[in-house]
Amino acid sequence: MAKSNWLDDEEEIVLVVKDCNWNILQDWDTVIAIKDIKVKWASDIKRGDKFTKIRLTDDAELIESGKMVLRTEFFKKV
Repeated sequence: MAKSNWLDDEEEIVLVVKDCNWNILQDWDTVIAIKDIKVKWASDIKRGDKFTKIRLTDDAELIESGKMVLRTEFFKKV
């Protein structure tokens, strides 16, 4: 049987998550908001609000902080 171009069992897909300034984010980093963001059913996020101990998700454009899921385009790494 011919070998296909699909990933072998040993290869792993690496997801790179970047902030608004193209800095690479990792688990447990701290980010800061770059603009005011309206949030339904919770208090709004103000420019300069800090989120500590973020976690990466399966999506390169989303990060988690506590119970909130945040879009990386509105945050920069501290």
